[in-house]
Amino acid sequence: MPQIALLYVGCEGQTRKIMERIGCILTQSGHRTFISSLTELSESFCLHSYDSILIGSSIRYGRHHRSCYQFIQQHAGQLAVMPGYFFSVNLTARKPERRDPYNNRYLQKFLQQIPWTPNRVSVFAGALLYTRYHWLDQQMIRLIMKLTGGPTDITEDTEFTDWNRVREFAGQLSEDLNKASCPQLVNSVAHTD
Repeated sequence: MPQIALLYVGCEGQTRKIMERIGCILTQSGHRTFISSLTELSESFCLHSYDSILIGSSIRYGRHHRSCYQFIQQHAGQLAVMPGYFFSVNLTARKPERRDPYNNRYLQKFLQQIPWTPNRVSVFAGALLYTRYHWLDQQMIRLIMKLTGGPTDITEDTEFTDWNRVREFAGQLSEDLNKASCPQLVNSVAHTD
């Protein structure tokens, strides 16, 4: 069974939580997974040891994490020849029209800036964790929420993640991985149509 590397980077833990849920679903579907934060990868990590990759990154103040850009730049050659997937976690995706990967400006801008075209992408709403933010971040994010019609009570945390969408994405990945691991089956089916 092929092995997939599930690598993520985030701030307060929501991206990790989403990646762990995807990893659990893939494992239950029979896939071998390796989960790690991009910032905690050991020096012995070798992307060549994996058959495919899923990268997840949250954004802060309109940008995905620097370590995500750096990893993609560093491994662009290998990423270009293996099945690869990406998801973005941001608060704008709390609005239905911004959940569409092609209608999420943060994801589209990111995809234009990297030397990699993932096979499948998605966007998930994150969590608004006022109680975990430093004072300045708390005030800045509160202002952004006020301007965009989001929650502004700094004593309450709000999780916007649609776990059904996460489950659907994981199911799509599982199907993609199954097809990738059985190319002769895909080819034989293609010839019978």
